[in-house]
Amino acid sequence: MFQTIKPLILASGSPRRKALLTTLGIEFSVVVPEVDESRVAGEMEETYTLRMAQLKGDAVSRTNPSAWIVSADTIVVFEDRLLTKPANPDQAVEMLLLLSGREHQVRTGFCLCCLDRNVRVVRSVVSRVRFKHFDLDWAKAYTRTGEPLDKAGGYGIQGRGGVLVESLNGSYSNVVGLPLAEVVDLLSEHRVIVAADENQAGKDRVNKG
Repeated sequence: MFQTIKPLILASGSPRRKALLTTLGIEFSVVVPEVDESRVAGEMEETYTLRMAQLKGDAVSRTNPSAWIVSADTIVVFEDRLLTKPANPDQAVEMLLLLSGREHQVRTGFCLCCLDRNVRVVRSVVSRVRFKHFDLDWAKAYTRTGEPLDKAGGYGIQGRGGVLVESLNGSYSNVVGLPLAEVVDLLSEHRVIVAADENQAGKDRVNKG
């Protein structure tokens, strides 16, 4: 669907972010940044995600100054409480029961930067997710699948965790980990990607076949 015409790096080890971009035919390499993800005392959720996205992008830009870097940070917020990845199954169950029957926010800060071009754009997207009511047995059964343990908020909407979701207001891909519409708009605006022409689309079909 899209053709990458400038060097592009995804500054993330997330397999979900990688899959989202790959689905659109976007070609990129992956560099996992090493940054301190500690939250500053009193830091607001939006400020935190924007700072993390920029920090990750800058870290990769320093060693890849000519490349365009996409970075992101996704958090789950419930009643001003930040829910990170659960440390263990018991914590996952606790998070899930906290969210049962209630609405929470999924907020992603994302950044596009290129050091040589002196470009750095940082934005954020918020989605609102409401869980259906479920009991302890459901929470334990879902946790036993192992899916919650590497995900903020303890669930994956794109996997088995989708059965817990009653409604979604906003970007689905944002809840997965990367707001595709907004990121693609930014990449297109800076001519990092373009819509694939007929020849490129044909190659994509052959490769998928």
